[in-house]
Amino acid sequence: MARKTKPLTDTEIKAAKPKDADYQLYDGDGLTLLIKASGSKL
Repeated sequence: MARKTKPLTDTEIKAAKPKDADYQLYDGDGLTLLIKASGSKL
């Protein structure tokens, strides 16, 4: 059975910090948040 992913919260999005490389945070309903190494959140 597929694993359920919890929705992203406002707190998790605000707390996301840049890393050495770009990375993504995923929501269970298809939302993807791209965190750029520069600190931009798209």
